[in-house]
Amino acid sequence: MWSVWGSIPLPSQGILETFNHHPHSTGSSAPVLFIPRTIMQTTERLTPPTQPGEWSLDQIIADLSRPLPKSVLDIKKRGGNNIPYLPWYEASKILDKYAPGWTWEIRSLHTTTDRLFIVGRLTIPTSNGNLYREATGTEVLKEDKEVWIGEKPNRQLLKDEFNRPITEPKELAYGDLSSNAESMAFRRAAARFGLGLYLYDKD
Repeated sequence: MWSVWGSIPLPSQGILETFNHHPHSTGSSAPVLFIPRTIMQTTERLTPPTQPGEWSLDQIIADLSRPLPKSVLDIKKRGGNNIPYLPWYEASKILDKYAPGWTWEIRSLHTTTDRLFIVGRLTIPTSNGNLYREATGTEVLKEDKEVWIGEKPNRQLLKDEFNRPITEPKELAYGDLSSNAESMAFRRAAARFGLGLYLYDKD
């Protein structure tokens, strides 16, 4: 679940893609084109900003919302499907180029009996001021493991009276879990600025 929006909300049914003026124009009256549930392909060559706060929020979102080259994406398996995603380190490189001066901070961290939750804030300096997006990342702290008795190769799976495997919760390594949760929060916050947002589209 994503948490709080930043200073200026974005439309919930579309992705900010392009303008009817050049990306470096300083005009404020040009209308913005919203493309619902899709992203336009473009071959326009971009000139990144040269300093923090040079671009407006709209310009940053428009450029971060562009389709990403496959070379920066990774694949994770979920339910037998290959799901493309943007690794945090690639997101960091892209933000360095098109949103210079960005900062990231952990706003809160808490755990339940079996999960870790992290809320992070991504702040980007724009010509509109410093604007942020917050998002939540989570990871499982424990998972159920089957109980075996004996030593290999003669060990046996312990079962209950209904012949079901008996399981018990096992704690996982905390370091990797906190990194995974923070990575999720960071990537989601970046997506709220348009970066890789289309990768979350399940339609």
